Amino acid sequence: MNLIKKMLAAPVAVLALWAVNAQAATDEEIAARIKPVGEVCVAGEECKGVGEVAVAAAGGGMSADDVVKKYCGACHGAAAAAMGAPAIGDTAAWKARADGVGGVDGLLATAISGIRGMPPKGTCATCSDDDLLGAIHKMSGL
Repeated sequence: MNLIKKMLAAPVAVLALWAVNAQAATDEEIAARIKPVGEVCVAGEECKGVGEVAVAAAGGGMSADDVVKKYCGACHGAAAAAMGAPAIGDTAAWKARADGVGGVDGLLATAISGIRGMPPKGTCATCSDDDLLGAIHKMSGL
């Protein structure tokens, strides 16, 4: 009987030490674990963090080169002909597309909503309309 108690005592002691150690945390660690993930904002009242959200929603004013490089180049680059997308710098192909949809504004509307294999905003969910328009001008030369 004494041997069984010794065999059970070791795992129980290890489990007890693990439990005590797992619960040992600073107040800051506990606060970080249980902090709210969001905040409700009521119209007409000041809401913390709204400025950061507005900047993110506006796209943060990325340059046309950055948008093209990060989001557009994969489909409008070397693989453009195979995918049916007008290639960067192929002004004639872009002009034909623009003429078919009502000019550069039509290209912008198509870029925003997506077309065929192109998802809305070409996967750049944070791009503003101005960011997309700059990218269209950069790629098309129009």
